[in-house]
Amino acid sequence: MITFDTQPDRYKHWRLSCADSVATLTLDVDEQAGIVPGYELKLNSYDLGVDIELHDALQRIRFEHPEVGCVVLTSGKERMFCAGANIYMLGSSSHAWKVNFCKFTNETRNGMEDSSGNCGLKFLAALNGATAGGGYEMALACDEIILVDDRSSTVSLPEVPLLGVLPGTGGLTRLVDKRRVRRDIADVFCTTAEGVRAERAKQWKLIDDSAKPNQFKEKVAARAQELAALSDRPRDAKGIALTPLTRNVDATGYHYPWVEVVIDSSARIATLTISAPAAASVPQDIAAILAQGADWWPLAMARQLDDAILMLRINQLEVGAWLLKTRGDAAAVLALDATLLAHHDHWFVRETLGMLRRTLRRLDVTARSLIALIDADSCFAGTLLELALAADRSYMLALSNGSPQITLNAMNIGPLAMNNGLSRLQTHYSQEEAAVAQAQAHQGQPLSAEQALALGLVTFAPDELDWQEEIRIAIEERTSLSPDALSGMEASLRFAGAETLDTKIFGRLTAWQNWIFNRPNAVSEKGALKVYGKGTKAQFNWERI
Repeated sequence: MITFDTQPDRYKHWRLSCADSVATLTLDVDEQAGIVPGYELKLNSYDLGVDIELHDALQRIRFEHPEVGCVVLTSGKERMFCAGANIYMLGSSSHAWKVNFCKFTNETRNGMEDSSGNCGLKFLAALNGATAGGGYEMALACDEIILVDDRSSTVSLPEVPLLGVLPGTGGLTRLVDKRRVRRDIADVFCTTAEGVRAERAKQWKLIDDSAKPNQFKEKVAARAQELAALSDRPRDAKGIALTPLTRNVDATGYHYPWVEVVIDSSARIATLTISAPAAASVPQDIAAILAQGADWWPLAMARQLDDAILMLRINQLEVGAWLLKTRGDAAAVLALDATLLAHHDHWFVRETLGMLRRTLRRLDVTARSLIALIDADSCFAGTLLELALAADRSYMLALSNGSPQITLNAMNIGPLAMNNGLSRLQTHYSQEEAAVAQAQAHQGQPLSAEQALALGLVTFAPDELDWQEEIRIAIEERTSLSPDALSGMEASLRFAGAETLDTKIFGRLTAWQNWIFNRPNAVSEKGALKVYGKGTKAQFNWERI
């Protein structure tokens, strides 16, 4: 079983150090410490284990080091920043492993950009050696890139000429959409196996600056301080320790204090139940929030849900339908939301909102069928209503006494925006302004099934006589369909409206890599990934399809 939680004293590949307002993440990969056996992580290449550590380190900077305004990513190896994803790992991995690995990697990088855009945390890539493939994609996720000008170090996306596969899922998109590299220049760059050295890389906007070896560290340090000075993260705040997750795993599923995952492997269903706290335990002021620290419900629940999503993705490949439920006091959730909104400028609250936003985005891009079940014991209100809005469809029990109820609030309007930059409410209505406005007009009002159905907030509202049968039929129908067809359909429907950098990245991950990584040109016995490093050339089927 693969798990995603770690801590700095268990890191094998990264070193985290903090000095005043700058944190430095140094990549120094242990070649013999792959997450699974069968390959060596040479040339500072990475696998899922390396990126799990990066994700954890970023989380600790966000919450444990509020004084940090800039993060420098660099290498601990001479003349080598990062060679990207390990090719031997990719060549020996299953298709599902490759796609899950790429998705997690991109979520981590998108999270860096989310922190830069919303939480004042800036990122500087200090490329002290050759930087290729996924290593350059990691640099592209940073706000700025400085490359050492030693007449040999280059940046490159060599996957097309060397491997016959797509140059990343974020690399191409960030080149033209983020760095505004001309597409003809990007075409030349991505088909140049040897890469581009500092002077031309700067001309082509592939990097922001360069420095000779004897000036490199000084230039990086100076620019890191300048970027940190732009941050509004507090220099004098005390961080919040991210205590280890409480997670019990048994034959029935994964169990956390606020998140319960029950797995029915034979039916290929997982039921995720998120619980709200008791109203009496909801703190109202910053001092009380800080006293709770990592146990504060919005953060604790988000960390647990995030972990559950990742655990299910990588360890339960055939469990294709996730049923989303909630339990507890809706009033407590609404009170917590009011506190989040009232103190949204406080660094800890802002970081917690960021954690909630990124966790819900991870749910959005997960290749599973999401079905929300709103029954008599539910508390789909505010933040927890986002789960129902994220679902592919929702069922709400209609009882004669008007229960259950759902409640919209300001958390459903913008703070937890999707990868497309829209709220889930806007995306739910495909940006139909009148429908969005009508729903928003009912903020703070508990809505019965009849009212929610009339507003178009839920898909179906069976009564208690039909509830069990309709749910059973819906689940059986869903799980009988082709998982490939469902993944393509769901990925196409979940992000209505104009595309963004993020949605392009994940759309292409679903479409292009699912195709390219399955083609014989890449993965047959004579395909590029299989013969890499063996001294023989790949044999391609030359048809263009």
